[in-house]
Amino acid sequence: MITMATKEDQSSATLDVNAIRHDFPILSGSTVPIYLDNAATTLKPASVISAINKYYEEYSANVHRSIYALGEKATKAYEDAREKTARFINAPDSSHIIFTSGTTEAINLVAYAWGRYNLKPGDEILITEMEHHSNIIPWQLVARDTGATLRYIPITENGSLDLSNIDELLNPKTKIVAMIHQSNVFGTLNPVAQLIAKAKDIGALTLVDAAQSVPHLPVDVAALDCDFFAFSGHKMLGPTGIGVLYARLELQEAMEPFQGGGEMIQQVTMDSSTWNDVPWKFEAGTPNIAQAIGLGAAMEYITSKDRTLLIQYEKRLTNYAIKSLQDITGMTIYGDSDPRGPVISFNVDGIHPHDLAQVLDQHNVAVRAGHHCAQPIMNRLGITATTRASFFFYNTSKEIDSLCESIEDARKFMGLK
Repeated sequence: MITMATKEDQSSATLDVNAIRHDFPILSGSTVPIYLDNAATTLKPASVISAINKYYEEYSANVHRSIYALGEKATKAYEDAREKTARFINAPDSSHIIFTSGTTEAINLVAYAWGRYNLKPGDEILITEMEHHSNIIPWQLVARDTGATLRYIPITENGSLDLSNIDELLNPKTKIVAMIHQSNVFGTLNPVAQLIAKAKDIGALTLVDAAQSVPHLPVDVAALDCDFFAFSGHKMLGPTGIGVLYARLELQEAMEPFQGGGEMIQQVTMDSSTWNDVPWKFEAGTPNIAQAIGLGAAMEYITSKDRTLLIQYEKRLTNYAIKSLQDITGMTIYGDSDPRGPVISFNVDGIHPHDLAQVLDQHNVAVRAGHHCAQPIMNRLGITATTRASFFFYNTSKEIDSLCESIEDARKFMGLK
């Protein structure tokens, strides 16, 4: 049994990380990576890989319109994944779940199918300075094309939202509030429930970018009472190419299609077309069948664990990493909000983040370096890039130690004292 964190924490709850690591084929090979880039994408357990392979090996057929056994089996597995997703986030039922290619497509779907048809000059869109580019650019395009105004909730020096002026920013002109749940740079967990409640008071819709939060925290969309909720499969042990948009049924019914083609129609004539029932109205063409099945398997894997124990473990791991990194000379860590997720962005004096990441790679340590698709944050901090280490429950304190030792080696290599 591996207990994470400092010696004083070792009497607290434990997690059998060795057993968990054996579930991940990439962590059982001859060369095991020290993988600390989980905010970008996570490793995949054998059960997810097996579920995807089983589809391709045993019942690889298209869904919904096939009237033969293989197609019916594929359809059932695909729609079962939708049911699992609804249960995972406590949606009222599976009709609220639209499968997309990821968080980016999910947000673009809302911006296009709702924003372009409902916003006009004088209306305001409210987002935050903390957003990933995927929750900035779609709204910039919508604002440009509709004449609506895009406004931002600022951030503070410690990486939290500055809500001191929220009652001015959130006003009767605000039609939608689109906000990140957990920052992919600072790890900040934002008070989305508070902001959703304020938005409802003025009649504004809300969208939550949960790409970074859903992998680490149980989320209840019914309790949040949001209108839209988006996340990706590959950041929560699932495959790439699959994501989720939760959307209220009345909004789905009122929205225009995002894409046209097969599956999303009821009747097509030379002059006009009518649309399929929701959510299939928004799933044009052959969907990512294997990926959706793999996402369902990832959710089953996560829920098979004690999630409270996982959260506690990741919190101790993050605290241990912060404490260890702070002992390194020339270290700057960006953001110190509480609560926070398992993400740490930092810089080391005298070493460019890209150079540091390359040196760490030579030590078999994988981290992210760059602006993390969050250039407004970098501009706010007055920097161009950071190094980012991000953790999942298969990581260990020994890997954190390796990270810190490798940074020290990089400092020596650069001739820093």
